[in-house]
Amino acid sequence: MKASRRKSWSAWLCAAVLSLAGAAPVAAAPAKPGASAPAKAFTASTVVERARALAARPYQEPRQSLPEAYARLSYDAYRDIRYRNDKAWWRDEGLPFQAQFFHPGFLYPTPVAVSVVSKGQVEPVRFSPEFYTYGTLVPAPPLAKADGFAGLRLTHPLNREEHFDEVLSFLGASYFRALGQGNVYGLSARGVAIDTALPRPEEFPAFRELWLERPAPGADRVVVHALLDGPSVTGAYRFTLIPGARTVMEVEATLFSRKAVEQLGLAPLTSMYLFGENDRGPSDDFRPEVHDSDGLFVWTGEGEQLWRPLQNPARLSVSSFRARAPRAFGLLQRDTVFSSYEDLEARYELRPSAWVEPVGDWGPGAVKLVEIPTPNEFHDNIVAFWVPDAPLTPGTPLRVAYRLHWGAVAPWPATASFVTATRIAAGDTAGARRFVLDFSPSAAAGDGPVEAVITASQGQVLKATARRHEPSGGWRATFELLPDGSAPTELRAYLRRGSETLTETWSYLWTP
Repeated sequence: MKASRRKSWSAWLCAAVLSLAGAAPVAAAPAKPGASAPAKAFTASTVVERARALAARPYQEPRQSLPEAYARLSYDAYRDIRYRNDKAWWRDEGLPFQAQFFHPGFLYPTPVAVSVVSKGQVEPVRFSPEFYTYGTLVPAPPLAKADGFAGLRLTHPLNREEHFDEVLSFLGASYFRALGQGNVYGLSARGVAIDTALPRPEEFPAFRELWLERPAPGADRVVVHALLDGPSVTGAYRFTLIPGARTVMEVEATLFSRKAVEQLGLAPLTSMYLFGENDRGPSDDFRPEVHDSDGLFVWTGEGEQLWRPLQNPARLSVSSFRARAPRAFGLLQRDTVFSSYEDLEARYELRPSAWVEPVGDWGPGAVKLVEIPTPNEFHDNIVAFWVPDAPLTPGTPLRVAYRLHWGAVAPWPATASFVTATRIAAGDTAGARRFVLDFSPSAAAGDGPVEAVITASQGQVLKATARRHEPSGGWRATFELLPDGSAPTELRAYLRRGSETLTETWSYLWTP
């Protein structure tokens, strides 16, 4: 698992500072920066064949050739190296996207080769210290040469026509993240998860090469290709980025294995949850909630929609949600009200949700949720991914496609009332806990009483009620749980009127 947000590139503080250099006004600028090597041919199968060839050879650790001073940069020193806006790739060509490249060093000493593809020809981008300004905190002269970059960012007029905003970044292992309109960086995605939360070290394959396709003038999208390599798995990825109010990434991947993989995690998402309305823990903080995401959403192939509020557990917690051909899953930030966080700097209410929408039949498997104890908000402690039943074995490539939706609004209309809040307190019955669940307004018509359907894996469910939530126009369900012993209890709840299901299913693991 990621040990810290800094160690995974997705420390939002780091990205926030770096992104200050990534915002540039839309204007004419100096000529394209840097010198490049002679172009080579590039086709749709180029990266796939590279990944296939890599998988047939023993894994080799990538060479790190950075001077020691840059390999050991501090966090603050690394932030003091800023990409120059006037050196942004395509800035002088009037295109709807611009590219900038992260400086190697700090936690990112392994070089990532970057190339630009235009009219079927590959043009490598060469490192140059002229791309950057080096601040006073950098304890070494400007880096004279490097074999590549730490990663890249793409900018686009996302929020205002006259301003290029950072919309997508690749930095560290196979991590990447994107923004919808009005968002600030929060959760991350990555190419693949290998043996996450198993009783041995997790494997972190990395994107070793990136190719940017030159967008056409006026294009609403841009394509990035990536070559993944790790001890067990190689892969070829094609990302099509379509920025907007909700930014969409169309992902196509072909994976090859060097050896059998026990647990393959597809479309993994990584986030942070410190505390919230359902899980305050021992927090002594003026802020009501602190998290990048507040719940896991799962939409099964059978049509059930499930909501699992996140927790910061005392011990590692792993939950699985079986499904066949899932319609969607994601880590969401449903609470987008500033007063729920009261943080003028972090602005957690602006963090995007991310929905994974499978393309094609993913077959049987499970959405796995991993929750890791964390003492502070600088650790990403939440991971969610799809684990297919079919194993990934040498000689049999796996092709997978999905869409990643980043933003504050769901990609599809709500088909049922959804959970908006989970609160837990002492019950009226001795030894019992009281659960209060709020559901959103719904267009469901009809008269008659609404029933709260509650189930528990152990213990007794008492005093279940359902009533209108007049201030919001939704519903409120309440019940008490009287535990039987000290074992964790799996809880499920939904509302119905007669035979009609009115809400998604609330799922919760309560631990005494």
